[in-house]
Amino acid sequence: KGCDVFGEDRSGFSGAIQAARTADLSIVILGENWRYSPNKGSNGEGRDIASLDLTGQQEDLLKAVYETGKPVVLGLINGRPLSVRWAAEKIPAIIEAWLPGELGGHALADILFGDVNPSGRLSITVPRHVGQLPSFYNMKPSKAHWADGKIKYRDYVDMPGSPLWPFGYGLSYTKFEYGDLRVSPEVIGPAGVVRVSADITNTGEREGKEVVQLHIQGVVSSVTRPIEELKGFQKVALRPGERKTVEFTLGFDELSFLNRHLDRVVEPGVFRVMVGSSCQDIRLSGSFEVRER
Repeated sequence: KGCDVFGEDRSGFSGAIQAARTADLSIVILGENWRYSPNKGSNGEGRDIASLDLTGQQEDLLKAVYETGKPVVLGLINGRPLSVRWAAEKIPAIIEAWLPGELGGHALADILFGDVNPSGRLSITVPRHVGQLPSFYNMKPSKAHWADGKIKYRDYVDMPGSPLWPFGYGLSYTKFEYGDLRVSPEVIGPAGVVRVSADITNTGEREGKEVVQLHIQGVVSSVTRPIEELKGFQKVALRPGERKTVEFTLGFDELSFLNRHLDRVVEPGVFRVMVGSSCQDIRLSGSFEVRER
């Protein structure tokens, strides 16, 4: 057991450390418990926590197991994002299970043993610290600093300002290559439609699924727009060496926004198109223009 979710009791440390020393690899499961737990539940309605760090002695338990020198995999069971900064730097494999239900243990085992190739992606941004909130991907230009087409954050004095893991992030046991971005037509009217396509190739040795994400940015508009907005995503299954074409459509629903009069409009101007594996891992980029007819 090692330790409880809350409290100062370390009496289980010695047993956990000894087990780690005699094992080929340690799987450490940490995080939160449900609201009706007899030892101060930390999840559910009315169970707010002032910090997003691991509670009690959990991080010290992880460090103690890590210091045995044996490989460590961290599994997180939690209902809110956790700011596990030390683990992100030291632990080579972290699985986010959230609150996985009664069959969650089987699902974790399938991934850990390689019977399932993970393909999940974060639907939120995970911050480094609770004081960093709110942390989100679709920020306004005034919050982001640009250099060479990549977002640069103004750091805090004591830690980076970037998220621990960005929106849309997730890993796989294989690798995917993006290529041949096609944006057609290059010029449309306010009621027009643009088709975006790209080729995705599995360049690894395992069958896997990639979540291809389409983001856009209205470069100039009458009201300030986000630096990027997710407008489509597709999960594509690929065998090793296989290539498939992924297609998206951008029309009024995707390109419009509320102007200063609260009218939903598509304004003339240039739109950037970004296709990638997360909001920060953009692999392909292009553009098109909306013109008044």
